[in-house]
Amino acid sequence: MGGVFVLRKPRNGIKCRCFDRCNTMRQTETELFSEETRERRRGRRSFFLDMIFLFRPCFSNILFLFLLLLSSSYSSVFCDNLLPRNQTLRPLDELNKLKAINQHLRKINKPSIKTIHSPDGDIIDCVLLHHQPAFDHPRLRGQKPLDPPERPQNYRTGLKPKSFQLWRMEGEACPQGTVPIRRTKEEDILRANSVSSFGKKLRHYRRDTSSNGHEHAVGYVSGEKYYGAKASINVWAPQVQNQYEFSLSQIWIISGSFGNDLNTIEAGWQVSPELYGDNYPRFFTYWTNDAYQATGCYNLLCSGFVQTNSEIAIGAAISPSSSYKGGQFDITLLIWKDPKHGNWWLEFGSGILVGYWPSFLFTHLREHASMVQYGGEVVNSSPFGTHTSTQMGSGHFAEEGFTKSSYFRNIQIVDWDNNLVPSPNLRVLADHPNCYDIQGGSNRAWGSYFYYGGPGKNPKCP
Repeated sequence: MGGVFVLRKPRNGIKCRCFDRCNTMRQTETELFSEETRERRRGRRSFFLDMIFLFRPCFSNILFLFLLLLSSSYSSVFCDNLLPRNQTLRPLDELNKLKAINQHLRKINKPSIKTIHSPDGDIIDCVLLHHQPAFDHPRLRGQKPLDPPERPQNYRTGLKPKSFQLWRMEGEACPQGTVPIRRTKEEDILRANSVSSFGKKLRHYRRDTSSNGHEHAVGYVSGEKYYGAKASINVWAPQVQNQYEFSLSQIWIISGSFGNDLNTIEAGWQVSPELYGDNYPRFFTYWTNDAYQATGCYNLLCSGFVQTNSEIAIGAAISPSSSYKGGQFDITLLIWKDPKHGNWWLEFGSGILVGYWPSFLFTHLREHASMVQYGGEVVNSSPFGTHTSTQMGSGHFAEEGFTKSSYFRNIQIVDWDNNLVPSPNLRVLADHPNCYDIQGGSNRAWGSYFYYGGPGKNPKCP
C-alpha cells in the first residue's frame, strides 16, 4: 500500500518521507529516548522528595501566603465591580470615618456602674443621673435633674405594669440614682448616612403628598393654645420593607410654622431597622426646634431630654405587643408643660415619670403648643418605583376595628389651667387613604378615639 508523503522537519539526522516508515523509526527512537528520560526523571523525583522533606515546615506558610494573595486580588476585582462607577475605595476616608464614629461613641456612651444584657441583643448601661448625655449641654452642666412637677388635674393613675420592656423580663434593674441607657454600637452608626445624621429624622413638612416620602394618618387639634396631650396607643410590630424606612405611632406637640422654625416634641413607639438594627417595636422620644434640620435627636442620642427614671430605657424594645384577632397591649403616654418651670414632662404608663425636655431647648414651645397630633407615620422610599409595602400600625385598615386595627383611645389635651380635658373638635386626616386610612369616633368607654393604619402597597395603592 502506498504511503502518504509529507515533508517533516529532520529529527536526529533522519529525514522521513513515508508516513508508515517514519512511525517505525520514531518508535525505535522513542524507546531509546524513553529509557534515558526515565533515569533523569527518577533523579529529579528523588531530588524533589528530598526538598519537600527538608522544607516541609515552610510549605503551609507558603501555601497560606499564596491563597491570601489570590483572595486579595479576587476581592479587589469583586469590590471594584460592586462599587458605583464613579466611586472607589479610599482607605484614608474610611479610616477618618471610623475615627469619627469612635469619637461619637465615646461622647454618647457614658461610663456605667452596671451593665445589663437584654434577650434581644441590646446592652443597657446604668449611668449615674448627672452623667447622662443631657448634662453635656452648657445650660445643664453641673446641675441635677429637677424634682417631679405637679400633674394635670383630672389625672387618674391605674395599675403599674410589672414589666413592659425586654431588658426587664429576667428581673434585671438599674440601681436608684442611675438611668438605663441603651448602648450605641459601631454598627448602629454605620447604618446611618453619616455620623452627623445618626439619630435624626429626615426633614419633612406638612402632612400632605409633598411630605418628602413621609406619609401620615393622624388625628389632630389646632387653633388654640395647648399645654399637653394624653392618649393610649396599642403596640404592634409592623413589617418594614427595607432598612431605610420606618413605621411609628406617636403624639406630636407642635408649635411654629412648618418652615425652618418648627418646634416639636414627640413620643410613642416605632419600628426602625436603620436606627436599631431589628424589627422590634421600641419606645422612643424626639425633639427639634428648627424643623428637623440641625437640632434635636431620638432618645438620648444628644444632649436635650433629661431622664429621671431608673426603670425605663428609652429606645428599648416593648414587650408584649398586640396580635391580630388576639390580645391587645397598649401604652399610655402623657406629655405636659410644668406650670411652674415651663419644662415639658413625659409620663409612660400609669404614674411612671420618664423625664423632661427643658424649656430652653425651644423657641415657640417655651410658651405653648399651637397644634397636637396623634397617629401613625411611615417612610415610603418608593422602592422599584412602586409604593412601599411597609405597614402602618397593625397593617390593616381602620374599618376592621378592634383586635384587627391599631387605635388611639382616650385622647385628651391639657388646657391653659393644667386640666386634662377631652380633645375638642378632633379632626382626622390621611395623606393616602388607599394606602393607610383613619376613622374617628367617640363613646363613654374610650372617649375620643380613632382606628388607623394599613398595608401600604395593595391593588388600590400601587
